[in-house]
Amino acid sequence: MPVDWVARTDVPPAVLEHPAMRTALARHDLKTVYERLNHAGLSYRAIGSLTSQAPSEIYSVLHTGRRITSYELLVRIADGLGVPRGYMGLAYDTTAEDVLDTVAATCSIDADEREEVRQLLAHAANVTMGAAVQDVSRWWQPVESARSPVPDHVGAADVENIEQVTATMRVLDYRYGGGACRDAVVAQVRWAQRLLTADRSAEVERRLHQALADLHNLAGWTSFDVGLFSAARSHFARALEQARYAEDASLVANVLYRMGRLHLHRGLLTQALRFFQLGQIAAQDSGSELTVALLCANEAWAYGLLGDTAQAMKSIGRACDEFGRAQLSSAPIWVRFFGEADLTAMTGMVHAALPHDADDAHLNAAAASLTACLELRDDADTRSQTFELTAVATVHLQLGNLAEGVAAGHQAVDLAERVRSVRTIDRLAPLQAEADARASTPDVRDLAARIATLRGCDT
Repeated sequence: MPVDWVARTDVPPAVLEHPAMRTALARHDLKTVYERLNHAGLSYRAIGSLTSQAPSEIYSVLHTGRRITSYELLVRIADGLGVPRGYMGLAYDTTAEDVLDTVAATCSIDADEREEVRQLLAHAANVTMGAAVQDVSRWWQPVESARSPVPDHVGAADVENIEQVTATMRVLDYRYGGGACRDAVVAQVRWAQRLLTADRSAEVERRLHQALADLHNLAGWTSFDVGLFSAARSHFARALEQARYAEDASLVANVLYRMGRLHLHRGLLTQALRFFQLGQIAAQDSGSELTVALLCANEAWAYGLLGDTAQAMKSIGRACDEFGRAQLSSAPIWVRFFGEADLTAMTGMVHAALPHDADDAHLNAAAASLTACLELRDDADTRSQTFELTAVATVHLQLGNLAEGVAAGHQAVDLAERVRSVRTIDRLAPLQAEADARASTPDVRDLAARIATLRGCDT
């Protein structure tokens, strides 16, 4: 028996976002719209109250096949139901573009398809025989924007596909930088989040939110890597919500770690520390020693940059203790990247960040740790190698080891030129500053000039 929701001023979002409802709204098929609302628990009297339609008008739509074409009435219906006008083609915005894609993906237009085939065959013949005119200016333009249809029911296999795609994209990000895969990750997010409108079991529901959280987390990380900081924050916020909804404390902690790293990079050290501290709380709840170690190590870096030697050393010490107890093979996939090389690198970064004492103890410790971590890296960690080479080069210049600093600096620039990452370019700034300060030496001056060229700035 439908519940009378006259007091409501909106309709549950999941009802409006279902592909069948979106298609019906786009086609102005109000019979289907009203029937689906009724099936979702909204009485016909309530529908009439929301849309300011008399019972006879509702009856006419449902039983006589009446089509409503009045723009004013359609706007009133859309506004009454809380439907974005773009869903019904009454305003052109991103929602209108989305629904047009949805309708196009579910409609069969045979005549147009035959014409497409004819044109493609003719084009293929011309290109193959060398008779086609090459319009190079069109090649950078998108081929199409239609979205793939989503299934009505989502099962475990669908969630596993999202997880596999995310894992594959994560590998590309590590090796080639966020610029190599960011757009693909975001496109996958746009498709995958539409699965929330499909039917699913309670267990699949939890896994789906977990998979979407991890995917949004990667979208935020790759956005951060290419310098899209606002977009990164939006994806991280959504990832955090989804991870919390899925009750996955380790993933919540991982998102907070990445939020902290974004703000550490932006020089917002106190805010970064707060994100890491929030992540610590979630990490403790997760029961994952590796997750705790990750958050402690990054907390130590933030303390180091803030000049708090005691807290920095305490946090990095705890990170080492937690890491020693961690079982890497059973850790969640999103934290398994944090291995021995990463902990060693973080130890070096903490020492490099701390105030330099009279005998350069922290700088020497930083050089030793960063050199050791580079020996543990392989070709899959290209971006990490770039960061660590940059850091060790900076430390060597600070220590007066100019030959070692120049050699490591050129290696860092070599890799930075290959990795599609704005972060790697940004992180060269301290190295350039140290090189500029010693520019009286020709080799150091050449390194400074090379970094300046890559960063697009003057020495």
